[in-house]
Amino acid sequence: MIFGGGMGGGLISMSDVELKRRDVLKAIEDKRCTRAGGAERLGVSLRHLKRLIRAFRDLGAAGLVSQRRGRPSNRRIDDAEREKFLGIVSACYADFSPTLAAEYLRSEHGFTRSTETLRTWMTQAGLWKVRRRKRGRAHPPRLRRPRMGELVQIDGSPHDWLEGRGPRMCLIGFIDDATSKLMLARFFKVESTHAYLECLSAYIEQHGIPAACYSDRHSIFTKHDPEDPSPTQFERALGQLGVESIQAMSPQAKGRIERVFQTLQDRLVKALRLAGVSDMTAANDFLTSYLEKHNRRFAKAPTEEQDAHLPWEQDATTLRRICACRFERTLSKDLVVTFKGQRYIIQTQAGSPRYALRGKKIEVCVHLDGQVELLNAAESLPYRVFDPQRDKPPPADDKTLNERVDRALAQRAGAAYKPPPTHPWKKWTGGPEHISPSARRDTPHAEKQIHPPA
Repeated sequence: MIFGGGMGGGLISMSDVELKRRDVLKAIEDKRCTRAGGAERLGVSLRHLKRLIRAFRDLGAAGLVSQRRGRPSNRRIDDAEREKFLGIVSACYADFSPTLAAEYLRSEHGFTRSTETLRTWMTQAGLWKVRRRKRGRAHPPRLRRPRMGELVQIDGSPHDWLEGRGPRMCLIGFIDDATSKLMLARFFKVESTHAYLECLSAYIEQHGIPAACYSDRHSIFTKHDPEDPSPTQFERALGQLGVESIQAMSPQAKGRIERVFQTLQDRLVKALRLAGVSDMTAANDFLTSYLEKHNRRFAKAPTEEQDAHLPWEQDATTLRRICACRFERTLSKDLVVTFKGQRYIIQTQAGSPRYALRGKKIEVCVHLDGQVELLNAAESLPYRVFDPQRDKPPPADDKTLNERVDRALAQRAGAAYKPPPTHPWKKWTGGPEHISPSARRDTPHAEKQIHPPA
């Protein structure tokens, strides 16, 4: 505030605190307030109040103004240091948030200042724009589960993780509810049943069997037809493992996995860029070390130390069969079963025709590596394939549609160019003297088409 009243009669810029001091000191001078009462109103000691009274008597209102106003702070950071780190941010981390940029500057470039200092620098330099968050709908919070392994949230995130350097991919993630620890993450072409079964098998091998899995209501995890009580392939695998399958009614209900994908779409994308990753194999290799760094930064300690995971005590073959796609088929009288347009003939040994299998229901087990196994209970039946291999793509859903369209566009772009019937080459009616020697070699029948028979 501008106030007139200095010793020289000029204008003085005063803050609200200084104006309050002036009013209290003036009341003390006019005997309308005691010194003890004035010190209490100003929140200062009586000794400091006496200093203010002397300055006010000698210099008037100007004596109450801070003498350091307009002068740089003694703790001000040197401009050379500021320009050095802003130059690094501009060159290497221009689209990073101040928090993430500060982490990389500390680990790679020796930055020792606070994140808020860097945020101020970046805002002043125009490298960061302060964004006000919209007030979202309030959702009641839910306490974490007390033990690791009681509840695992699962989901997939299709995203341009490689920023155009490679194909679009989907990141499948398994996160523990008690600790927010990203237990497993892996890139796939699309979000599919095959991808979730492969992640489930890897999870069981690394950590054991959780008590429950929490997912959305996609058809991978549950069926919506009330007249079809049979489980999905993923539900069937969880049931055989003794894992409870729970579906959320909204994305906010499984907010831990949703929020971790928001974090990864910011941090992991930039980490892949800095590492020069440009294909899915290298991205999955990079995830191994990145998950350790991510969990050190964001994982929480569980309320109870006891781990709720159960160890996998059976053999690898049993787990391989559980985490495979299984379909029920009926054997014909000739011990032939048809599956996806191919006929599989059961092989019998000499002297053991196995007529008891006629008309019996068996399971066609399609493993994650594509191998087909015919199972009669736990017995693997030998067979031979009668028909040639057919590559018939499965129907597309909302998870796989974009990948199918992108693949079709890539095939179209790589196909050989064939001129249309309206192309000028196909309308040419000139004589043989207009044909170049190279064209005559390429089209020896051209002259026969041009010259009429004798």
